[in-house]
Amino acid sequence: MLSGLMNFLGSCWRPSSDQYVHSGSDAVGRQDGLLWYKDTGQHLNGEFSFAVVQANNLLEDQSQIESGPLSSLESGPYGTFIGVYDGHGGPETSRYINNHLFHNLKRFTSEQQSMSVDVIRKAFQATEEGFFSIVSKQWSIKPQIASVGSCCLAGVICGGNLYIANVGDSRAVLGKLVKATGEVLAVQLSAEHNAAIESVRQELHALHPDDSQIVVLKHNVWRVKGLIQVSRSIGDIYLKKAEYNREPLYAKFRLREPFRRPILSSEPSITVHQLQPHDQFLIFASDGLWEHLSNQDAVDIVQNHPRSGIARRLVKAALQEAAKKREMRYADLKKIDRGVRRHFHDDITVIVVFLDSNIVSRASAVKSPTVSLRGGGINIPANTLAPCATPMEPGTT
Repeated sequence: MLSGLMNFLGSCWRPSSDQYVHSGSDAVGRQDGLLWYKDTGQHLNGEFSFAVVQANNLLEDQSQIESGPLSSLESGPYGTFIGVYDGHGGPETSRYINNHLFHNLKRFTSEQQSMSVDVIRKAFQATEEGFFSIVSKQWSIKPQIASVGSCCLAGVICGGNLYIANVGDSRAVLGKLVKATGEVLAVQLSAEHNAAIESVRQELHALHPDDSQIVVLKHNVWRVKGLIQVSRSIGDIYLKKAEYNREPLYAKFRLREPFRRPILSSEPSITVHQLQPHDQFLIFASDGLWEHLSNQDAVDIVQNHPRSGIARRLVKAALQEAAKKREMRYADLKKIDRGVRRHFHDDITVIVVFLDSNIVSRASAVKSPTVSLRGGGINIPANTLAPCATPMEPGTT
């Protein structure tokens, strides 16, 4: 069966180096086929490594690292912001978050003159409201934008604290040194909102006691209303406002019964972690990584290899696992072009942030050169279809 599939895909294969040459500079990252990476960089609190591999025809993962001022005030605060935005249904929402969430955060930090949970919550809310404004304006000419959404994972290192905010199923994991044994253990810092998690299904049933179909097991995957795996997101307006769940939206997204309260939420789960000297590094990644690597597997890879290029190494480890699951060679997987590649793995974004405890403790009031970097991908016009590209099932993340 696999050989038949590979023969079918054969016409879609071509060595990535023939299509997308190695390009870019160390400052803005490099492109190698469907892989974009910046092996090492310096943020206010230490070093970082960044990598993105594209699987979708249009890259739906968007991401950024911003280090320096976290407000527009001279007095600060200063710190580092990390964002991973895993889009679904298209790239519009994740691109919007990439362009607006950090700016919203800086605006509210300036107003309150400090970093806080409330600032981050307001930044998420403003981003959600801003994207809804786009949907409402474009609905009459581009109704399908109501079915586009994104997970949103954000981390802020400021004043010796680490703030983690999340909607959806991207994940932030801490590598924590156990001094007694010398081991580095994985500690998950983010709460996830995926219907595969029993507590998430229970939450949905509690919020919608009159709807027995609020979560449905479809093709062996739990989905909210049989449509989408995540219970919280930015966007996905068709499951938040009933007036956008009607024609001319595609029938596959329309519910049979009108709903009286939002089905999905944009409320982030936010945690605050006081950084300690034994906190070694952070891994921020979209679920494309975690589908193939456990938290501890990822932490072990970071701990046991050089810092430079470690994000790229994590992406490679995930792709090797994806190839193994399909009983194919990693070298052959790399030859499959975007679009078709989505049948083998998702877009994968990884940002590894190392924590220098000496710097972290004093960085919130210290000025330093500003870092502003976004994860890359293949740049093609938004209306361009890749050869052999096939649509994925709606609502996958």
